[in-house]
Amino acid sequence: MKKLVYALALVASLGFPTVAFALDRDESASIAVYEQASKAVVTIRSRGGSGTGAIIDPGGLIITNNHVVRGARNVEVRTADGRTYTGAVRSMDPQSDLALVEIRPMGTLTSLRLANSAARVGQRVYAIGNPFGLERTLTVGILSRINPDSGDLQTDAALNPGNSGGPLLNSDGELIGVNKAILSAGGGNIGIGFATPAPRVRQLVAAGSGSRTRTAITPRTTPRRLGVVLDPQTLMVLEVQANSPAERSGLVPGDRLLGINNAALRSPVQLQQALEGQPANLVLTVEREQRVGRVKVEL
Repeated sequence: MKKLVYALALVASLGFPTVAFALDRDESASIAVYEQASKAVVTIRSRGGSGTGAIIDPGGLIITNNHVVRGARNVEVRTADGRTYTGAVRSMDPQSDLALVEIRPMGTLTSLRLANSAARVGQRVYAIGNPFGLERTLTVGILSRINPDSGDLQTDAALNPGNSGGPLLNSDGELIGVNKAILSAGGGNIGIGFATPAPRVRQLVAAGSGSRTRTAITPRTTPRRLGVVLDPQTLMVLEVQANSPAERSGLVPGDRLLGINNAALRSPVQLQQALEGQPANLVLTVEREQRVGRVKVEL
């Protein structure tokens, strides 16, 4: 490296034109994600210590880990602009280790979008958090694994104590998960971290936003022939399995199933019975972002 610096200095002293080194594509993407998303990352302090949170609504709704705010009704929230607020713990889900915190901000806050597209093993991911109190630290890695049972995301992006509750982002700066834990024999990062997927965040917001410190634990059901994980109460798609009929038909997390083959759909049992009796294709009525349409599924 010293030889390279010396050579460039020599070229410049001789009057030859020097070359400006451009950022490569990966560097540009990392910078863009950080500049876009870091303003939505907050520091949360409670009786149990400190962690990270992510603003998911410009009005002041924040997602974090349940274990960051456990036992507290109010927490201290420090935003990227240096302001400190008292945040009220609005909703908790110990099962997925998620919690919602609400503040009343001065003005409109920068917020993160929840990803609609299904996460894929191998995609580049970005984690922003406050490891050891070092606010808004960026680490980069890939999505290493998706747990087939829980849907939890595994990543090799470095996570350490203090990252809990921070966002795991895709290359578009969208939240695909909430970082919550690491696997480590010695307590430090070894490249195995875990995050709760975005559909569980969406589920908690739908079930608990605006209520006062309630627990929202929702069971899950998996119609395997279709290849989705559903909330059995709302029939909302929580996860879409890779290379499944659901993925090929364009279903995404957050979709709500309203009907099947021109009949109203009221329960997972009804859906399962229809799948078992359907030899080839079916038509689902789907609500997405308050719009209703039909999706043809090839089984």
